[in-house]
Amino acid sequence: MNVLIVFAHPERHSLNGALLDVAVAELTAQGHDVQVSDLYAMHWKAAVDRNDFPALSSDGPLKVWKASNDGFAADALTPDVKAEQEKLLWADTVILQFPLWWFAMPAILKGWVDRVYASGFAYGVGEHSDQRWGDRYGEGVMAGKRAMLMVTAGGWPEHYSDRGINGPIDDLLFPINHGILFYPGFTVLPPFVAYRVDRMEEPKFTILAEQLRERMKTLETIAPIPYRKQNYGDYQIPTMELLPGLAPPGARGFAVHLAPERD
Repeated sequence: MNVLIVFAHPERHSLNGALLDVAVAELTAQGHDVQVSDLYAMHWKAAVDRNDFPALSSDGPLKVWKASNDGFAADALTPDVKAEQEKLLWADTVILQFPLWWFAMPAILKGWVDRVYASGFAYGVGEHSDQRWGDRYGEGVMAGKRAMLMVTAGGWPEHYSDRGINGPIDDLLFPINHGILFYPGFTVLPPFVAYRVDRMEEPKFTILAEQLRERMKTLETIAPIPYRKQNYGDYQIPTMELLPGLAPPGARGFAVHLAPERD
């Protein structure tokens, strides 16, 4: 299996860096091929601007989706973006690793998504009609590949529980899992989340590292998050609303997009 880890932490000699080492070592020991995109070490350019589209006319307006689409179609995107796209196509499994900062991923990782997920590559693909609304949410270029998040958080598990002050961790990660991974077609695995990571002592890290090794051993077998696929009859096209009667009793918000009964 080919595994791509996109690593987004500014300090390589950190807990996140140590967890990256554990994951790479375990995956390699299993015989998998691993590539790491260390975004800070790469000095990854996060902000989208005109420089991302060399073929764009200097006197024309910058419409990012169109410039992205035209650049991808003409193979005219910047070399750094094309290199990351090639890694995504190479990978069977993609892991996004990051610390949870202000309830989201670090800006450098969001910028990686903004630039690498070009129109025509990760979105804006497929037929749009009264039967389908593009190849997305379970279909698309990344269909058949697995993906997961590896996240560290300073708060306690209770802080991210159903009644926790920060909100449920699954809700906080939904925009990434569903909107960034499931949207272009990935099969999304449950996230690996480490809590109370500040000043972690050796005994606790030893336990955490073993938990991560076990997760790396199950990448090919663990049951994915059972998101509903867009074009499989659950949603009204083109409004993209879940059809009446399909949501489990009492389910609201993000939970209506799960279909565990199909597993």
